[in-house]
Amino acid sequence: MMTRDQLAAELLRISKLQLSDITRAVKNGEKSIALNEVVDLGRRLNRLADAVAGRPPQAAVTAVRPADDHVLSEA
Repeated sequence: MMTRDQLAAELLRISKLQLSDITRAVKNGEKSIALNEVVDLGRRLNRLADAVAGRPPQAAVTAVRPADDHVLSEA
């Protein structure tokens, strides 16, 4: 079982890592990467919540892939 301090440290570590990646992707104009990082953050937080609650992990969430991510070019 995690202590409150351990839980707080893990939440801080996860959020700093993911928010750094999200910020970098947004600054670089990489919308799909930023969205995938948001999904990954949610997945990590859900796994942490499950671990704290003593529940088995949930099924994996698929990555977000916006429709405008693909650009068709004419030959």
